[in-house]
Amino acid sequence: MRRLLLSALGALPAGLRAAPAGLNGRVRGGRPAAAPDDGLSGTGGTAPAPDRHRPSPGRGRGDTVRAWTELFRVSALFSVPGDALAGAAAVGRSPGRGTALAIGASLCLYEAGMALNDWADREEDAVDRPHRPIPSGRISPSAALGAAGALTAAGLALAARAGRPALAVATGLAATVWAYDLHLKHTKAGPAAMAAARSLDLLLGATATATATAYAGTGPGPRATRPMRLGAVPPTGPDNVARAAGPARSPLAALPAALVLGAHTYGVTAVSRHEAQGGSTAVPLAVLATTTALAAAVLATHQRQRPGEPATPGLATTAPGSSYRPDHPHHPAAPAMPDLGAPPPGTYRPHHHPHHPAAPAMPDLGAPLPGTYRPSHHPHRPTAPALTPLLLTAFTGAYLRTAGPPLLHAALNPSPPLTQRAVGGGIRAMIPLQAALAARAGAPGSGLAVMALVPLARSLARKVSPT
Repeated sequence: MRRLLLSALGALPAGLRAAPAGLNGRVRGGRPAAAPDDGLSGTGGTAPAPDRHRPSPGRGRGDTVRAWTELFRVSALFSVPGDALAGAAAVGRSPGRGTALAIGASLCLYEAGMALNDWADREEDAVDRPHRPIPSGRISPSAALGAAGALTAAGLALAARAGRPALAVATGLAATVWAYDLHLKHTKAGPAAMAAARSLDLLLGATATATATAYAGTGPGPRATRPMRLGAVPPTGPDNVARAAGPARSPLAALPAALVLGAHTYGVTAVSRHEAQGGSTAVPLAVLATTTALAAAVLATHQRQRPGEPATPGLATTAPGSSYRPDHPHHPAAPAMPDLGAPPPGTYRPHHHPHHPAAPAMPDLGAPLPGTYRPSHHPHRPTAPALTPLLLTAFTGAYLRTAGPPLLHAALNPSPPLTQRAVGGGIRAMIPLQAALAARAGAPGSGLAVMALVPLARSLARKVSPT
C-alpha cells in the first residue's frame, strides 16, 4: 500500500506536490507558500497567463467610488462655479438664488460632458489609456451613458427653475456639450465648440442672476414670478433673488467676459488634442502667447475705466435721453430736488445772481442729512474698494503663474506627460481668471470666493487627474 501511494505521488506534477497552506497563506511551518509553476507564463506563476481570467477590479465600494470620481474628473469641478459668479458680477448684481441655480446646472452639465466624453472615447482609450474606468472594466459603457443623460436632465431642470431665459441658455450649452463629445471633438471645430460651451456657461450665470427675479405681491398671497426676455434690463424693484450692486445691466453685458474665458478654453482644448501622443511645439507656444495677451487685456481694460463707468467695457450706464445718472452725488432712490428758491425762467434776476437776498434759495430737499450714509458711487468716492486693483493684479498674476510654466515646459519638451500637465494647468488656471473677471467687474468679494477654491482643486488634483 505504501508503495502504491509513493508511486501515485511521483506521478503528480511538481507544482502540486507543494506543502498545503493554511488559511493565512502560510505553510504550517510558518514560511510563505511557494507559488506553483504551471509552466504557462514562464515566471513561476507570478505573471498573468494569456488564458487566465484577470480579477475584475472595482468590486469593493471604495473602488467603485474611485472609479466614478475618475470618470467625472472631480478635481476639475472647481473650475465651474466661478463661471456663474463672474457672470453675476458682469451684470452688476450680487450672487443670489438665480446664481445658485446656475451653479448647480453648470455642475450637472459639466459632469454629463465628462461621462459622455469617456463613453464616446471608450475604444480609443482602450488603446491609449487602458487605465480609464470604462476600458478597465470598472464602469460599464451603459452606466456611463445613463449617467450622462440623467445629469443633463438634472442640469436643464435646475436652469428651468431660474426662468425661461436661463433654460434657453442651458439648452444651448447642453447641445454644444453633446455635439462636441459625439462628433465635433475630432474635427477642426472641436476647440471652438468647447470655447463656446465655456462662454455659454458664464452667460448662464449672468442670465439666471439677472432674470430669475421674483416680484413680491402687495398682499399676503403667494408671490408671482414673471420671467424676463433675454437682453432686457432687469428692474430695480424688490426681489428675493439678488441684490443690485450697481446699475441694472442686460445679461448681454457679460459677453466680453464670456469671450475672454472662451479664448482661454480654446487654447486649452487645442493643447489637449496632443496629450496622448505629444509632439507639438507650436501649439503650446501659441497658447502661451494667447494667455499672456488675455492677462494684459484684463488689466488694461480695468485701467481704462473711469469713475462712474460700468465695469464691463462697451456698455453705457445712461440711455440717450434718460435722466438717470449713476454718478449723481445723491442716491438714485432719492434724487436731488430742484432749487425751489430759484426764480422761474424769464424772471428779473439782478446781476444774474442765483441767490438774491430778496429771494433766498431754499435748501436742497433731496440732499441727505449730515451723517447719513451715502452710497459708494458718490463722484468723490471710489466706485470699488481701494483693494480692488491690487486684488485684480494678484488674480491675474496667479492666472499667469498657473497656466504659463506648464505651457512653456510642454513647448520645450512636447512629451505626453508634459502636455497633459499643461492641460491640467490650463484647467486650474480658469479659477484665477474667473476671479480676475469678477474683480474687474467690481465684485472683489466674488473674486476672493472663487480663489478660495484653488487649494481644494490643487489638493484633489494630486489624487484624481483632471485630464
